[in-house]
Amino acid sequence: MKKIIIELNDLVKKFDDEVIVNNINLEVYENEFLTLLGPSGCGKTTTLRMIAGFEKPDSGQIVVYEKIVNDLPPYARPINTVFQRYALFPHLNVFENIAFGLKNRGFDYLLNFYNEKEIKKEIKEEKGSSQISLRDLKRKIKEKIEGSVLRAMEMVKLKGFEKRKIDQLSGGQQQRVALARAIVNRPKILLLDEPLAALDLKLRQNMQYELKEMQRKLGITFIFVTHDQEEAMTMSDRIVVMKEGVIQQVGTPKNIYNEPVNRYVAGFIGDSNIIRGTYLNGKIQIMGVEMECRVEGFESGEVCDVVIRPEDFDVVGPEAGKLSGIVTSSIFKGVHNELLLDINGTEFIVNTFENYEVGERIYLKVDPYEIHLMKVNDYA
Repeated sequence: MKKIIIELNDLVKKFDDEVIVNNINLEVYENEFLTLLGPSGCGKTTTLRMIAGFEKPDSGQIVVYEKIVNDLPPYARPINTVFQRYALFPHLNVFENIAFGLKNRGFDYLLNFYNEKEIKKEIKEEKGSSQISLRDLKRKIKEKIEGSVLRAMEMVKLKGFEKRKIDQLSGGQQQRVALARAIVNRPKILLLDEPLAALDLKLRQNMQYELKEMQRKLGITFIFVTHDQEEAMTMSDRIVVMKEGVIQQVGTPKNIYNEPVNRYVAGFIGDSNIIRGTYLNGKIQIMGVEMECRVEGFESGEVCDVVIRPEDFDVVGPEAGKLSGIVTSSIFKGVHNELLLDINGTEFIVNTFENYEVGERIYLKVDPYEIHLMKVNDYA
């Protein structure tokens, strides 16, 4: 069973009497990559900042490792944050930026951080004596910090950049410095507030895979904030879809894509065709035709919303087609063609590998298991 390390209980946050986070409840598991996904203003960054300790909730509880942390300052929480703008120090080089958090910790903290018993054992072996001075301890801690920084730099592929100034780095390299500065502190939880937003498309895609691989190797919990659906789908173990301060759905990327709970989620995660229909004992009636479907939880005659993803349509001959429409637009997307069809006055999106001309009539069918139904009164 997965271990719960963070609990958000009835969390509420207001700014100037406007509710930004509205009574949300969420559990975060150990070693998972969790993404808060939604448009600007949905409350995802405010939620992250409350977990980090930079904002205090108006009501509700934040529980970290079974301890209520509402009143704990950020530095007292087992959490590090990577900000969208990285917050690097321009007057320090790469090594100094990464080492900053450790170098500014107290002596007793560092002694505990690096295991005082192990440090003393190493000093004894090096000196060949059981006499250990304060100077010896400080020297060994300095060595430990240097080793930690170099290992963190190697992990984010910045080996050899120790003396480089921040303004001499590309956006992607600066992002790696911010990551190294966070992970060098060995946080149990790492929060990332849209850290890839400033990067170009190719670099952003590369960093998505590297972040996921880094999270797996470190074995720590990542909570990631983004408005980019592809980013969320690529990296996440679970996605939390938010709208106007309310959680709409929590699930795996596959679950959220294939089984959205409402129109908002279906429309926000990828392209969808959403049509009003009627369920009829193992079939769905839409656009005047009946099609078989594999769904449960609906009564015969119940009106529902039908979700069909663009890639789930099959273009077939007239004899096999259940729906037919006229191509009004055809755009080559690299891997497939995206068609817009007019079917009895309703616009549909269809993805196909074949080429079809504007004005051409095509015929469609959908396999029963590709049809998803949603309750009409469930959408936000």
